[in-house]
Order: sequence, then C-alpha cells, then structure tokens
Amino acid sequence: MIEAILTLSRRGLITWVEHTRRFAVLVVLAAVVLAALTAVYFVQNIKINTNTDEMLSADLPYRQHTKEIDRLFPQYSDNILVVIDGTNPDLVDEAADRLVGQLRKQPKIFGSIYDPVSHSFFRQNGLLYLSLNELYDLTDRLAEAQPFLGTLSKDPSLRGLFGLISLAVNETLKEEKKKGGAGKAPIEISSVLDAMADVIEAQAEKKFAHLSWQNLMRGKTDAASVSRRFILLQPALDFSSLQPATAAMATLRSSIRTLNLMPEQGVRVRLSGSAALAQEELKSVETGMGVAAVLSLTLVLSLLILGLRSVRLVAATIFTLIIGLIWTAGFAVIAIGQLNLMSVAFAVLFIGLSVDFGIHFALRYQEEINRNVSHASALGRATESIGGSLVMCAVAAAIAFFAFLPTDYVGLAELGLIAGTGMFIALFSNLTVLPALLTLMPLQARGNATDQVEGQAKACADQKQGLLPQVLPFVRTHARRVIIGCLAVGIAAAFFLPKAHFDFDPLNLRDPKTESLSTLLELVNDPQTSPYQIKMLAKNLKDAEALSLKLKSLPVVKGVTTIGSFIPGKQTEKIELISDIALLLLPALSISKQEKGPTLIEQQKALGSLRQDLEKFVTTSKNTKAVSSAHRLINSFNRFEKSVGIDRPAIKELQVRLISSLPDRLRRLRESLQAKPVTLKSIPLEIRSRYVASNGSVRINVSPKENVRDRDALLTFVDSVRSVVPEA
Repeated sequence: MIEAILTLSRRGLITWVEHTRRFAVLVVLAAVVLAALTAVYFVQNIKINTNTDEMLSADLPYRQHTKEIDRLFPQYSDNILVVIDGTNPDLVDEAADRLVGQLRKQPKIFGSIYDPVSHSFFRQNGLLYLSLNELYDLTDRLAEAQPFLGTLSKDPSLRGLFGLISLAVNETLKEEKKKGGAGKAPIEISSVLDAMADVIEAQAEKKFAHLSWQNLMRGKTDAASVSRRFILLQPALDFSSLQPATAAMATLRSSIRTLNLMPEQGVRVRLSGSAALAQEELKSVETGMGVAAVLSLTLVLSLLILGLRSVRLVAATIFTLIIGLIWTAGFAVIAIGQLNLMSVAFAVLFIGLSVDFGIHFALRYQEEINRNVSHASALGRATESIGGSLVMCAVAAAIAFFAFLPTDYVGLAELGLIAGTGMFIALFSNLTVLPALLTLMPLQARGNATDQVEGQAKACADQKQGLLPQVLPFVRTHARRVIIGCLAVGIAAAFFLPKAHFDFDPLNLRDPKTESLSTLLELVNDPQTSPYQIKMLAKNLKDAEALSLKLKSLPVVKGVTTIGSFIPGKQTEKIELISDIALLLLPALSISKQEKGPTLIEQQKALGSLRQDLEKFVTTSKNTKAVSSAHRLINSFNRFEKSVGIDRPAIKELQVRLISSLPDRLRRLRESLQAKPVTLKSIPLEIRSRYVASNGSVRINVSPKENVRDRDALLTFVDSVRSVVPEA
C-alpha cells in the first residue's frame, strides 16, 4: 500500500515537473509576478509586536487579568519613561522643569505628561511624606538657618552669599570667645564651606560643578535617589508605521539637545518605557533581520559556488530560494498579521532548510546532464530519483515545526506555523520554479562521452582518498565499540542536564545595549524603582485596604501601593511642626523687594572680605573640623584667582555655579510650608485616576522583598501573593 502511494506520488511529481518544463516561461513569469505582489503586500502590512507579554496565549488567566487592568487604567500603556539623572538634585529639577515646559508646548505629540514631582499637590504637601524624625531634623536645620535664608532671599548674589558666610564665621568666633572654647556655629558651617570649595575648585580646573542648595538644606541625603527624576509620557503613536513612536522619540531627543541637557552640563536624560522599548527593539529586530538574512544568504551562496561549481545552477537555486522566502513572508502576514521577537527567525530557518532541497535537486540534475542525457530526461530522472525524498523531508520538517502549535507560548507556536508551512512552500518552489529556471538556462554536458567517463573515474578515485571513505570502514569494523562509546558519552552528558535551566525573563529576549533596556535594567536593580511587581484589582477602597493589610503581612512582600499609600501618617504632628517653622521662615522668605544686583567691584570686595574673615577664623578658631574646611576654601579661592582670575566673566560664572539654583529652592520651600491635611478626596484626579478606575475598582501594586529575577524567589513570591489573591 505504502509502496503504491509512493509510486503514485513519484509519477505525479514527474508529471508536474514535466509541465513546468513545457511552460517554463509562463511559470517563471507567474512566480516573479506573484513574488512582487507578495513583497508589496508584505511591506505595506508587516507589523512586529515586541510586547513579550503577547508571546503567551491571550486565554491564560493572567493575560485576562492584565487585559482588564489595562482597560481600566489605559494611562499605563504605550508610555515613554524619561529618566533624568544629575550630579545634584537642583540640576535635575531644573532640567526636568525645562523639559516638561518644552514638551507641554507640543500637546499633539505629548498629550499626557505625568510629572508628579512638579505637581502642585506634592510641592505643597511634600514634607508630609517625610518620616516624623526626618521632619524634626529638617525643621531644626531650617530654624537655625532662618536668618541666613532671609539674607539670601533678599540678596541672592555672591555679595549676599559671601556676606552670609562672613557673618557665620564671625558669629562662630563670638560663640567660642563667649564660652572659652570651640563654640557651636549658628549653621553647620563646615559642610557649606566644603560644598563651596568643591564648586570653586571645579571652576578653577574648568570642570562642571554647581552648588546644591537642596542638599545643604536637607543635610545628608541619599544622593542616588534624590538626584533622579521620572517623567511619564503617553505620546501620540502612529500605529500605521512599523515604528509607531518615531515622531515622539525624535521630538524628545531634539528637545533634549535644544535645551542642552547633556552630561557636560551635569545631567543625563535617558528614555525607557514600553513605547521606547518597542521602538528600539523594532530597530534592533529590523537590523538583526537584515544582518541575519544577508549573512545567511552570503554563506549559502558561498556554499553553492563551492559545491555546484556552475553559475547557472547557483543563480537558479538562489533565485528559487528568494522567491520561496518572499512567498513565506507573505504567508506569515496573511496567516498571523504580525511577527514577534521569535517568529521573525523564520527567515533564517527557511534559508537554511529550503536551500537543501535546491542543492539536492540541482546536483542530481547535474549528475544526469554529465551522463550526456537530454535536459528533459535529466529533469525527469532527477525528480524520479529524489522527488519522493524531498517530499518526505518537507513533511518531516513541517511536522517538527507544527509540533509547536499546541503550546500556550504563542511566539513559539507562530514560529512553528510559519516555518512548518514554509517547508511546503520551499518544496513547491524547488519543484516548480527551479525546474523552470533550469529549462530557461539548461546545463551542457562537460566534454564528450570519453571525457565524462574519465572524469567520473577520476572523481571516484578522489572520493576513495577522502576522509569519509577512511572513517566508514573503521566504524563498520568497530561498530560495537562505537555504540558503547556513544552511549557512554550520552550518559556522561546526562549528568549535566540538571544544570540546564529555562530563562523565563522576557527582558533577556531584548538587546541589552539599547538605551531603553539598559536604563530599565538599572532601575530593576534598585528596589525602589524595580518594575517587577504583581498587579491586582480590588472592587472598592474598602476591599483594597483589607487586601493591602493581608499582603503586607506576607514575609516575601516588601511593600504594597494603593491610593491609600498617598495618605501620609501622623499628619497632625507633622502639620504642627510645619506650621511652627512656617511662622518663623515665611516672613523672611516673603521679601517682596530684593536688593539691587551688585557691581563687579562689590562682589570682588565681598570676596576679599570673606577671605580675610576665613584667614582670621583659621588662626583663631578651636573648631578643628570647621578650620579644616575654611582652610580648604581659602586654598580654593587662591587656585581660582590664579587659574581664571577674578574679572567679570569669571565672577559671573561663579555666581551661576553657586547661586543659580537658590531662587527656585526658596520658592519650593515657601510652597512646602503651606501643607494641608491630605485625604482621599483632596488627592488630585490626575493622581487618583492612576489607582482608582471610573467604575470604582482600585489598582494594587505589590513589590517583592527578594530579587525575583531568581526563579525560586519568583515562584515563592507569586505563590505567596496568589494564596491571598488568586487572580493577581
């Protein structure tokens, strides 16, 4: 029965190839036209989905839950995350404010701009989010600095700053004299002197540095967290394009360059987020596909030239390969509609496997031609000889690829569908287009019959001297030993199987060299900014609070964020503290009229007076730490004068470095001293809508305590959270 089927199929293939030979011109023309149309369709309709979540079946429960969350909170989709880092928080805030101001001028491109730090709600109530101890420390520092902040608010210039430091130095000496020893400075003078010295030395060395007034006001801070700011954009995307975020990304980068927000200016701006990741991944895939396709075609072409040694055979085989590849690409778009990060690999698989069919057919045809048979007979014999084998190879390869179809891993299933169908397309093209091309440019037998016999005899002699004829007799002679040896190697290799593991992290499918992913990976390593969280929905605020308490009790949970997280604790005590310091500071900070800006001579005079006071302090004070800082500041002034001088440009630049961020800091301080009790109702809609949906559902984010990029930690975290909320 099987033999009858094979015989029937072989005859059918021979008939098919004979017809392609007879109508070779029409077949080639039809193939070219179809390929051209397919190529146009492919270019116009190709889409590449870089969302790794969608590489898994949409029917999986977690995908269903995620879709519901995305539907209720669409502001979290298709975002660009702008990450601004700087050498100090003042520069970061200034850069962020300037960039946001620039982006708000282009509402058609950047419709939604979420910048919580600059929101009036947080500017007014930001101090309420400090711990009580942090707030006590800050208010103490502000109370001590009150006279000096008032002076600087009235005269924000080098004259005012140098006069303030002179006053502080002299007051410290008075305290020491009064107490007969090292007195307490009216402000923490040492840190101020060191901060000023850092900036002055940098200018002397022509390096970038600016004084951070926020750090001076707050005292010791976590520089890594304070000197970073996030802005979340939801730009208009062009989904008709293969790269929807092109316009938004280009405009963003142009704005960054225009505003000169560069590392040389103390700030670094990077782009990440889902839209930026997709954009750069699409570029990477596009480049990778091109490189892989060109490289594989080049290697295949080299192999064909080496093996076939016929320009006509090589040209026909490559042309057939390209035609089949175009048809397969068209099928991919028609059948699936879009490619993903795995299914794009179909091209390389097709090239590697399809060319095998062409090589077998071309070599068998060449062999028959060299036996001095006619072209028609050569095609018929080649088809009769290997046609059935090619069919079996295509079916076997297709079965292997189609085996991926039942999996929930859609990315793999789609690759299996495209590659499996591609095997039949490859078979069809190599039994249709290739014979037609060979008919249009048939081979000629090499030499006369005598030459062919001599050539075949020489080829047989060369084959007997090759490596394979020497190896095969050894294998036949020592068959049992070979089998035992292979079995032993297999058993030894089995011991290494436990070391193999499945890399479940979809981030590892992306190019780590892209800005968007390298930025994201940096955020992953910081527990405060890691995107590895579990999301869930509660029906209402009451249920969200109850779930939050249960989740916080889990040992694997680091934190739980809901809309309730925006209600500061111990507000009564904090507002009393803020009110007390506001009574003291606001009058000093609310000076309506500033002094007239100083002249160059006044600033030089203030500098000279400060140096004299510092020199007196160094020789008189018993405060070792402050003396060391004062001595360093004197030396920095000396280096500054020697390196850049004290002319107008140098003094002007120094004022920018030391004073430029002060007015904004004082303004922000004034705003923060007007804090009011925070309730759920007082939280602005822009913030509230990110956690409470229009139907009342509440979004809950759960952060892990351990590094969930570790498989065991991930499983423990997920299982623990789902023991409380199965639909998380």
